[in-house]
Amino acid sequence: MDFSLSEEQQLLRDSVERFVRESYSPEQRRKLIDSEAGFSEAHWQRMAELGWLGVSVPEELGGIGGGSVEVMVLMEAFGAGLVLEPYLSSVVLGGALVQAAGSQQQQEAILPVLIAGSHKLAFAYVEAQAGYDLFDVETTAVARDGGFVLDGAKGVVLGAPAADALIVSARTAGASRDRQGIGLFLVPREAAGVALRSYRTMDGLRAAEVRLDHVQVAGDAALGDPEGALPIMERVADSATAALCAEAVGAMDVLVDATNEYLQAREQFGRPIASFQALQHQLVDMLIAREEARSIMYVATLRLAEEDAGERAKAVSAAKHLIGRHGLMVGERSVQLHGGMGMCDEMQVGHFFKRLAMIDIMLGDHAWHLKRYARL
Repeated sequence: MDFSLSEEQQLLRDSVERFVRESYSPEQRRKLIDSEAGFSEAHWQRMAELGWLGVSVPEELGGIGGGSVEVMVLMEAFGAGLVLEPYLSSVVLGGALVQAAGSQQQQEAILPVLIAGSHKLAFAYVEAQAGYDLFDVETTAVARDGGFVLDGAKGVVLGAPAADALIVSARTAGASRDRQGIGLFLVPREAAGVALRSYRTMDGLRAAEVRLDHVQVAGDAALGDPEGALPIMERVADSATAALCAEAVGAMDVLVDATNEYLQAREQFGRPIASFQALQHQLVDMLIAREEARSIMYVATLRLAEEDAGERAKAVSAAKHLIGRHGLMVGERSVQLHGGMGMCDEMQVGHFFKRLAMIDIMLGDHAWHLKRYARL
């Protein structure tokens, strides 16, 4: 496989790396975390102006017309900066669901304002009993008076506090673990009956617990087939999982380089601790893990174009399993090799470790993806 970037993709990488350098120093990020929104609206508008919010949207709808490689480039650089803007929740998940499931009318109404940065989405799919299974849905959508009435609860809805609308998975038919009878519904965040309990996750992002109590939506709020949305949900989730893998690789890059720099600078017994063989071995393990993660990230990204859902899912699960395990190891080793100061909030290595731990459990942790790979 040829993993080299095209000229346009390299220019995209250069622009997002410059954005991270200019906008995401540790002090700048700390201020954003402590702000009311938890991210910068100015940064979001800049992303819109640079075309990043529409990188995978067709040109006829105002996007750039790129694909999974362009998303990978963005997410890898975002991982290196621990970017807080809701790109994953609003664009990689929300925008992709509208693009894959929505009618032409829905796409023309939603995607242009999403690309312009004036509309944000959040995907509400996690339920308490479901674990990581997208098909385990107890939230209901009952057809009534030409529309639907939604009841249920969703947890850990990333980006929900800032979203203008939620995309909610709800059951229109069947039992709670049936693969059929699941639909996707656009629900305004301020709709009557929608209650949010917002909070900050351990990595500094914002999420919410969402309660739906007799929420009425029109018939055109359904994205696509109200009983056959699961295959689309699974495909978009695989794409988002590959994007998370890219973000993890970006974070691992920083941790490996920062740890190497610290070991070279820190002295003990009159010489740099990087000269100690035991520490060299640990650093080499981190370096190998990062390179293995990067290689399998490329494979998963390119396999997203597979029409065979099983082959696509196998590649993504293999990547998420390996990168989840390696990310946790690299984070742990980095904190450990920085000694007591690695535990301080002022040190960035701890924040990267927290993000890698959250990435591991998003859309299926490494153990769940190993089981899925084995089933496939």
